[in-house]
Amino acid sequence: MRVETTMDRGQATAHRLNPVQGGGHVFYASLPAPPEGSGANGEETRSRLVSILWDYRATTKNPPGKQGRSSSRAAFPIRLVRGPLGKPFLLSGDHRGPAISFSQGGGKLWVALCGNDSEIGIDAAGSDEFRGGYPVQRVFHPEELEHALGLTSGNREEASALLWSIKEALVKALGCAFHLVDPLQISIRQSSGSLVTGEGWCAFPVSLTGKALQRFPLATGRSLWVHSLPQRGMWLSIALVDRSLTSHA
Repeated sequence: MRVETTMDRGQATAHRLNPVQGGGHVFYASLPAPPEGSGANGEETRSRLVSILWDYRATTKNPPGKQGRSSSRAAFPIRLVRGPLGKPFLLSGDHRGPAISFSQGGGKLWVALCGNDSEIGIDAAGSDEFRGGYPVQRVFHPEELEHALGLTSGNREEASALLWSIKEALVKALGCAFHLVDPLQISIRQSSGSLVTGEGWCAFPVSLTGKALQRFPLATGRSLWVHSLPQRGMWLSIALVDRSLTSHA
């Protein structure tokens, strides 16, 4: 796994995570989050992030010097729309574009764009969200929390933020959020792939259990990989899921 970075014009930096288990390239970026309640500003920020990653994704397919990228965007304008459960997706003209996901955390609005036909989910969770008497037993399995504490030097709030961001990113990729899947129906397992990489990313194999597996039966016996990156006071997680697995009963 390797991370490449390119500077954007302005306050955003676009990154490419490449490759990841269970999928291809992932592109992600962030901008300062607009104030709460500023609907128009929020949509403007989302649109700008979409534009940034769309262009960055295009440059990986059409290196500088090749023609066609600008004219293609003019012929097929990009639109951001939402499905019945609120999952965002892109339309390029009348055609479905690559999967996209948003999250807000750490004072930033984050976006992740898929480089292939997989579904994607991103989540940013801050340690300060899990202070006090947070009911960890309702959302985390004991073995998950024990493993996360080992990765965070025993910091319970940071461990909780890590686990939550993994589970939230996964249900976003599945397209149902927590409307159809309970956090305890997601099991984060340990493996050699869960070790911190040279770029700071951790790779976690995740599986569905119980009613979640009944809703997504094609996930039976499969590991759904989520990658997580520690940020200042928070964790950023990105999940990729094969599109064929996301149809549910």
